[in-house]
Amino acid sequence: MLSILFPISLLMFMKAKWNYSMMFLSMMMVPSLMTLYCNTMPINFSPMWGMDYMSSMLVMLTLWIMPMVIAASQKIHLEHNEQMFIFYTTTLTFILLLAFSVSHLFSFYILFEASLIPTLLIIMKWGYQPERLQASMYLMLYTITASLPLLGGIAIQVLLLKMDNVFLPLFTFNTLSTPFWLMMNFAFMVKLPLFLAHLWLPKAHVEAPVAGSMILAAVLLKLGGYGMLRMMYLIAPMNISLKMPLISLTLWGGMITSLICVRQQDMKSLIAYSSVGHMSLVMAGIIANVPWGIWGAMAMMISHGLLSSAMFASADMCYSSSNSRSLLMNKGINITIPTMSMMWFIMSAANMAAPPSTNLLAEIMLITCSTISTKLMIIPLGIMSFVAAAYSLTLYVSMNHGPINPLNNPAMYIIPRNLMVIISHVTPVFLIILMPTLITIF
Repeated sequence: MLSILFPISLLMFMKAKWNYSMMFLSMMMVPSLMTLYCNTMPINFSPMWGMDYMSSMLVMLTLWIMPMVIAASQKIHLEHNEQMFIFYTTTLTFILLLAFSVSHLFSFYILFEASLIPTLLIIMKWGYQPERLQASMYLMLYTITASLPLLGGIAIQVLLLKMDNVFLPLFTFNTLSTPFWLMMNFAFMVKLPLFLAHLWLPKAHVEAPVAGSMILAAVLLKLGGYGMLRMMYLIAPMNISLKMPLISLTLWGGMITSLICVRQQDMKSLIAYSSVGHMSLVMAGIIANVPWGIWGAMAMMISHGLLSSAMFASADMCYSSSNSRSLLMNKGINITIPTMSMMWFIMSAANMAAPPSTNLLAEIMLITCSTISTKLMIIPLGIMSFVAAAYSLTLYVSMNHGPINPLNNPAMYIIPRNLMVIISHVTPVFLIILMPTLITIF
């Protein structure tokens, strides 16, 4: 693990150039893949650090996404303070890698909260409209308020049971399991986000620069899912009296956000609301508490992380051409840029879980385990699947067909770098399906 963390910590303090930073972070993928999959998992390095397949998958996702974040943020490179941006991005990478590989409960809480600071700074400094301050406040208040019960729960765990390791215990706290379960999981539910506590997400996504949107969608939402999966082994399962209302809230909420997607005209807003719908499936899989649900949640987290990041990067490329995020202003891409049109088709197909994408595998697993819990969940799940296809096709058709907007400048994003960013995101989504055990059985 040090072979990954030490070079990245050096990158934070060196006077790094843009291309060098991108190349350096890209090269970090190779040792990370070798180191993490050659080890016998799980391993407990010390009372502070540990690693298993679950954390190694998310470490790899973080290291895969971060070079693409820098590659997609060319406007910052050309116009603004690039040195500070590289410092914030690298700091966030470092914090996330530590958060996914730490085994001490208090340290995990501190790193979970610390990931908020670079994200806030990226949104506030490089965001688009003046509303970015309000979006930052929403993000901060939701996360910090929901994290207070988690801090109390960790304190109880450590003081009463002397248990501060995330990896070792299994069901250490059995009394008062329902309120304690809520205390320990509420922070992660808001981070995922749970419907009714999701309002910070569309605001943060729409106001954030492309880097902020990519990091938020790809890695920071997954921190919530990772926390819930960790807590599953730490505390006893919830009572059935809480399980059914919570599953129904997540799935009906996912259905409502999917319906909201259909009437969105803002590209980024549409992709952000679709993220809420997909992550509600993840939460339903975790709450169902069956192996298929847990594996499906992990598969959805990985595939959604790659795909939503690619879609945000593509939306920014369209924005750089037309200076508008409206679907009405971005039309006729299949006439001007057929390659880009093909990329949008592949992403839209994967977003609605068309084969052979990993999203299909994840959705089959999650839908199955949600209907095992209660057959009534077939209704919101059926509507959600249908509506996901509807808004994905709406996004594709409205952008790629129709008359060309004369104000657009298609030359802005017919460049190899943009194509490389999208292909690097999308390729793993279709390759992992050849060996799904990489991201499911852990």
